[in-house]
Amino acid sequence: MKKIIYPGSVGYIINKLNEKGFEAFIVGGCVRDSVLGKDPHDWDITTSALPADVKETFGRTYDAGIKHGTVSVAVEDEIFEVTTYRVDGKYSDSRRPDNVSFTASLKEDLARRDFTVNAMAYNYQTGLVDYFEGLQDIKNRQIKAVGNAGARFQEDALRMLRAIRFSAQLGFEIEKNTFDAISGNSGLIKNISRERIREEVDKLLTSQNPSCFNKLYHSGLLEHILPEFVACYHTEQNNPYHIYNVAEHIIRTVESIPKSSILRWTMLLHDIGKPLSRTTDDQGIDHFYGHQEVSVRMADSILNNLRLDKLSIKKILTLVRYHDVDIFDTGKSIRKVLNKVGEDLFLSLLEVQRADAMGQNPVYLDKRLVKLDNIKRIYKEIKDKGQCLSLSDMAVNGDDLISLGMEPGRKVGEMLGYLFDRVLENPELNDKEKLIELAKQLIQFF
Repeated sequence: MKKIIYPGSVGYIINKLNEKGFEAFIVGGCVRDSVLGKDPHDWDITTSALPADVKETFGRTYDAGIKHGTVSVAVEDEIFEVTTYRVDGKYSDSRRPDNVSFTASLKEDLARRDFTVNAMAYNYQTGLVDYFEGLQDIKNRQIKAVGNAGARFQEDALRMLRAIRFSAQLGFEIEKNTFDAISGNSGLIKNISRERIREEVDKLLTSQNPSCFNKLYHSGLLEHILPEFVACYHTEQNNPYHIYNVAEHIIRTVESIPKSSILRWTMLLHDIGKPLSRTTDDQGIDHFYGHQEVSVRMADSILNNLRLDKLSIKKILTLVRYHDVDIFDTGKSIRKVLNKVGEDLFLSLLEVQRADAMGQNPVYLDKRLVKLDNIKRIYKEIKDKGQCLSLSDMAVNGDDLISLGMEPGRKVGEMLGYLFDRVLENPELNDKEKLIELAKQLIQFF
C-alpha cells in the first residue's frame, strides 16, 4: 500500500499529541478514501489522549461533541475533530450510545465502528492499522460489518442505510452476512429520524450507482422508509412504449439524468402514481391515465414526510406534474410550456423528458431524442430574441386597459390573459400599439 499523505495541519495535531506521550491516528473515512485514491472531505483523528488532555495540548478548542469524547481543534482557519479511543455503551434508541467509556486500546475503538473499510487507522510512524481486514475488503470491493453484523445494526439502525449508500458511492457489493443482517433487522429503521433517512437516500440517488436503490427493496428497508414505492416493483407496463415494469423504468430514468438532487428525486417519483392509475383495455394494453396528478399528490406527501426543503419540493412537484406534457418542436408550443413550468425549470424539464425516454422502449428513442434536441435549439432562439414568455413581459398591462375605459377587476385580468395567449401564438404581436388596437376591438366582448 502506498503511503497516505495527510495535510500538514493534521500532522501537526498528531505530532503534538505524540510529543505529550499519546497515540494519535487519522481514522475512518479519510483512510478509506485515501486508500481508494480519493480526496477525503474530512480528516478525523483518534487518540489515546483524554478530552481534557487534548484541550490542554491545543490553544483553541471547542467542546461541541465532548459528551462522546470529541474535541474540535482549531489549527489556523481549519477545524479538526479529535476523538478519544472509546467503547460505546448501550444503544437504547437504535441510533446513539447512551454513554461512552474511554479506553487505552485502539483496537477496542476500531471494533465499535460500522464497516471494515471504515475501521482502519493510519499515521506515518505506525503505518496502516487494520485489525479487521478493511484493506482486503477494499480489494474485494465489498462492504462488510465489523464483527457481528446484526449487533452493529441493532446498535445503530442507520448503519443499514449507510451500507447501501456506501455500496452505491463506492461501487462495492454488500457482503452476504452483512446484507442478511440488514434484511433481518430492517424494521429497526423506523427508529431513525426522517431527516437522516432522507440524507442517506439522497446520497444514494446522487451517487454513480443509483440502481443500488433496488437493494432497499430486496433488503426489506423500502417498505419502512418509502412504502409507496413497493407496488412499483409489482406493476407491469404492457404497453408498446414500455418494456420494463414501473420500478425498472423508474430506476433506469434515475440513472439517465444528471446527478442533481432535484432531478433524481423527480425521476424517482415521476411515475410513483402508476400502480394506482393502471387500467387495461380490451386488447390487453395497459394505460395509466391521470398518473401525473396521482404522482404529484404522492410525491408531495413523501417529500414533506422526509422533510425536504420547501423550494426543492416545489421544483420537484412541478417537474413531476409536467414530466409527460406534450412539447412540440414549434415556437408556439415551447412558449406555452415555458409559461406553465417557468423559465427556471424548462431545461430541467427537457432533461426529465430525455431521461424518461431512456427508460422506455428503445425502438422510439432516437426519434424522441432528435425532437428534444430541436426543442432545445428553438428554445435558445426564443431566448436570444427576447420573446414574451410571461404576463410581465407583455407590452401592455392592466393600467393600459383601464385607460381604455375598462373597469378595474376580473375583466381586466381576463383581457390580459387573452392578449397573452395571442402573444404566445404570435410573438410579433407584443407591441404596445398593436395590443392596444386589438384590445379596443375586443373590449365590447369583456
